[in-house]
Amino acid sequence: MLNQWDRVRPAGALNSVILTVGCFACLTLLTGYLPADDWTQWRGNNRDGVWHETGVITSFEKSDLTPRWRKPIGTGYSSPTVAKGKVMLMDFDEANQNESVKCFDAKTGDSLWSHTYHSEYRISYTAGPRAAVTIVGDRAFCLGAMGRLHCLNVHDGAVLWEKDLDGIYQVSEDRRMPIWGITSSPIAVGENLIIQLGAKEAAVVALNQTTGDEVWRSLTDRGQYSSPVLVKQNGADVLICWTGDGVAGLNPKTGTPYWQHPFKPTRMPIGVATPVVHGNKIFLTSFYDGAMMLEMSEASMDVKQLWHLIGPNERKTEGLHSIISTPIWIGDYLYGVDSYGELRCLRASDGKRIWEDLSAVERQRWATIHFVANGSNTWMLNEQGELMIGELTQAGLEVTSRETILTPDQMRTPNRKGGVVWSHPAFANRCVFLRNDRELICIDLAAQKK
Repeated sequence: MLNQWDRVRPAGALNSVILTVGCFACLTLLTGYLPADDWTQWRGNNRDGVWHETGVITSFEKSDLTPRWRKPIGTGYSSPTVAKGKVMLMDFDEANQNESVKCFDAKTGDSLWSHTYHSEYRISYTAGPRAAVTIVGDRAFCLGAMGRLHCLNVHDGAVLWEKDLDGIYQVSEDRRMPIWGITSSPIAVGENLIIQLGAKEAAVVALNQTTGDEVWRSLTDRGQYSSPVLVKQNGADVLICWTGDGVAGLNPKTGTPYWQHPFKPTRMPIGVATPVVHGNKIFLTSFYDGAMMLEMSEASMDVKQLWHLIGPNERKTEGLHSIISTPIWIGDYLYGVDSYGELRCLRASDGKRIWEDLSAVERQRWATIHFVANGSNTWMLNEQGELMIGELTQAGLEVTSRETILTPDQMRTPNRKGGVVWSHPAFANRCVFLRNDRELICIDLAAQKK
């Protein structure tokens, strides 16, 4: 049966597609060629934590996880991004108060270029840059913890333009700077680069990607730490921004709100997890304020709340009180880490807890697992530096393989005796790229190593 697009497509175009697919299938069978995907921004090309590549291992032994290469880096939580055979991240030299953007060859780990600039931190928890580098074509957009934004040439690191967003929008002067700094990864939509900033008259700003000039500013909400995502609602692009005061659906061309829904924090803006979108549903989870499910209207540009579950405190929780970890939505169920490391399965329709598992990550305040879906498997990196592969279903967690691959040495939190691994990994070119505060490593995950 033809889909809706096929029904309106000219016959010649359909024949061309069939010929192309047929030729590609023959090429795959004859040569073993499989296309490789990049990981160009926060949580993947679509910001959804989905790794689409095939031809990767579905289980592993310790010997399978020997790094292809490892390179020294500085501190920071900026997760790696991968494009055009390059891997990029940001780090921090605390002694000299310098942030850097670093670029490595994705195959060999060779250093290709580095751009360093002074950035005096005036925030709590000075652990380095938080945002992932966003790569669009030949441009890399790099946002530091104090709001220093650079547009760099992907090939050689040359500065195309730069902006001091804190200075321009007076985030610090208005006492609007989040206490842990600016963490939201920039998102590119059309010609705009959009940043969730939290300034008094510019909670969200859009800049021209080519020039850095302001295109629009929107909202007066306080800032927090979540990154925006782009979705479709009634055929229109909608940018979903979870701010320090609520959730907004913006027109990414103009910044005009299509809709806004309150999600006022009871104590402080602390939302870190990315909004999880499944069809016309939006799921949000906050450490102090629990879990909320919204539904985007399919008849108008509006949104309504379906449910909100919140426990009496951070230990006695309802639904899911996540902090750093973004949950994953599979079928009719949500899976995420609660406030003290409880991996939970929730029924998406009403938030009912189906099961809880305490084996996936140590029981700690703010415990974290990063989830990435690949086919029927879920890859998980916990804060102890353990990489796991397994299945998450309504019946429970089934771990196929599990191994420590990274030392948890990222700057410890106030409640930790040791370090953590809180940087989200990148899965690209049938490899995984991971970092802590000392090194960036690449592990080959191809099913058939060359």
